[in-house]
Amino acid sequence: MVERWTRERRRDHTRSLLLDAAEEVFAEKGFTQATLDDIAYAAGFTKGAIYKHFGTKEELFLAVHERHWRRYFDTFAEVVASVAELGSRELDEIAQRWRRLTRDRGAERAALGHEFTLYLLRNPEARERVAARRREAVESLAGFIEEGIDRIGATLLIPASTFAHVLIATTDSVVLGSRLDDVDLYRPVLEMYVSVVKLP
Repeated sequence: MVERWTRERRRDHTRSLLLDAAEEVFAEKGFTQATLDDIAYAAGFTKGAIYKHFGTKEELFLAVHERHWRRYFDTFAEVVASVAELGSRELDEIAQRWRRLTRDRGAERAALGHEFTLYLLRNPEARERVAARRREAVESLAGFIEEGIDRIGATLLIPASTFAHVLIATTDSVVLGSRLDDVDLYRPVLEMYVSVVKLP
């Protein structure tokens, strides 16, 4: 028997296809040059489908970026959830996974993040339109950090929201700096991150 698709499942499927297409088009053309028409065409939908799910190009980009961030943090969570401490071996494993995640167009995605930041700096109206979504991303990440810290019985020496802001502000720079200067910044930056965590 063929399974029937509910309205919600169809909506989620369409949203996922739009995000996949947007991720490819943004990576290929950059945020400024990519158009909603390009993305709709790549996804096999009309531009109206994008407006129905995201409203603006900025919101679509943030959704793509947020999904990418979740992939990173889900990967890190796997490692952190399986350890009782964050020692040298665990940091090596997290750094290695971070490197692997950035091999496939990681530098392009990181550059895209910087491009979007510059776009928001130069366009106050767009920045205001997405301010609430950016706050939600920080709050979500802060919650994830608090859960992880509690799980290993550690204490965070700075507020979780501050740590979340630091992670968001620095992660793309680590990827780009490592690639551009041919130096491995992943492990040293992880050590700096861990310096604000007091282990039990």
